Amino acid sequence: MASIVERPKKDGTCTYQVKWRQDGEWQSEKFAELPAAEQFKALVEAHGGQWPHGWVRGEGFVEPDTTPGDMPLMKWATRYVDRLTGIDVRTREDYHREIRIHFSHIVHARADGLEVPATVCNLTQDDVTDWVRREEEGQPADDDPEKWARRPADPKSIRNRHGLLYCIVQAAVEAQPQLRTTNCCKKTRLPRADDHIEQPMTFLERDEYARVAQEITDPDARDLADWLVGTGMRFSEATALKISDLNLTAAKPTVSVQRAWKKAKKGSEKAFYLGPPKTKKARRLLGLSPAQIDMLRRLTAGRRNDDDVFRAAMGGAWRHANYYNRKWMPAVKAAVEKGLPKRPRIHDLRHTHASWLISANIPLPAIQLRLRHESIQTTVDRYEHLERHLDDDITAAVEAAMGVPAPRAALSVVQAG
Repeated sequence: MASIVERPKKDGTCTYQVKWRQDGEWQSEKFAELPAAEQFKALVEAHGGQWPHGWVRGEGFVEPDTTPGDMPLMKWATRYVDRLTGIDVRTREDYHREIRIHFSHIVHARADGLEVPATVCNLTQDDVTDWVRREEEGQPADDDPEKWARRPADPKSIRNRHGLLYCIVQAAVEAQPQLRTTNCCKKTRLPRADDHIEQPMTFLERDEYARVAQEITDPDARDLADWLVGTGMRFSEATALKISDLNLTAAKPTVSVQRAWKKAKKGSEKAFYLGPPKTKKARRLLGLSPAQIDMLRRLTAGRRNDDDVFRAAMGGAWRHANYYNRKWMPAVKAAVEKGLPKRPRIHDLRHTHASWLISANIPLPAIQLRLRHESIQTTVDRYEHLERHLDDDITAAVEAAMGVPAPRAALSVVQAG
């Protein structure tokens, strides 16, 4: 008789080992989930205490390979990410993590109902759909239904993971020699991105921002907050600015956004490094207001071109965690205690900047150029609802256009024709 042994792991999860004696020697197979272990145990016992026919240890049932070059999906996915070009180290590491944690749950359901490891060639649309559903539903813990072995994923995360899977499968379609003829991810019905409640954006009125800003007692930290809300720059961009990026002597002074702080690969000697901005379009020139010009002249007087514009107490660049925990959140907490009804994040200063532009009737395409969103759709999706104050102007314009009668002479010409 076969038995199942539960093997706890350091992270609190468990694996399940099926053990039995075959020809006087112990045999075992390991599973991540208890139902799979129970199914395999039943197969071993049905085969008289022998390995099930067609089962390969560590891989499961392996169907005859009729496609040259077929390989486990995990192996193909890992190789695909390893060969990607044009991405930074952190992005590649993120892709590998998604493959390791989430793609490992993709399996192929055979016609006889048995689930076997997914390969490049056996993966079907139904397999992808089943995986998306498992991502949506999560997996309750076996010992406590109130807890999760795997938490349900939010729709945005599922869409991102499915997008990565789509590219991986498409690479097999385009491979030479071709491994697949179609992409089984094409017709997957994905959850709506707005089917869950995201952390809402917070928009501050000018007086609300002032209430937070006055609680920032460190002048250098206050300058950075004023800059973020006044330019709409991302924290990683603003804190990467060098004095050489400023042009304060031109007729119209500008600042050039050319780089941003990136988080380095885990285990790297350096936790952060300077790289390109978040998107391809994020490199930009920003015009400066008189108050911003005065601030920059004050901050850069007597300093070298390669110095940081915004510096922390010890003279180095600000780190997000340091600024958030020591400067921003204490100021927000103090303002809330004095009656501020909102709890803005640092990134909400960027949203606040956009809301101030909208309230000044700046059109969304101009705001897109200012913030350098990758597409106008991003700007519309985030800020279109703030343009409700223009409704009266729009309806008045329509009323004026529709309410003016056509000239009688023009009407006569139309009727005569």
